[in-house]
Amino acid sequence: MKTGIHPENYRLVAFKDMSNEDIFITKSTVETKETIDHDGVEYPLVKLEISRTSHPYYTGKSKLVDTAGRIDKFKNKYSKFKK
Repeated sequence: MKTGIHPENYRLVAFKDMSNEDIFITKSTVETKETIDHDGVEYPLVKLEISRTSHPYYTGKSKLVDTAGRIDKFKNKYSKFKK
């Protein structure tokens, strides 16, 4: 790695997904006020609402829309207009 091209505060930071309590460590320059002890090491902490472990696109657990119920409701509503 070239010297002098990274900011001074480029260090390991813990990112915690608050929806499923998953923690991953990566390098970042983000400013934090909180810290967390992970595997016996203290890291600056960044709390996330959603991450790769909880996002529906990455997990494949997207919410299904009840299209059958909507179609039946539509057919019942407009059935009186049939020829």
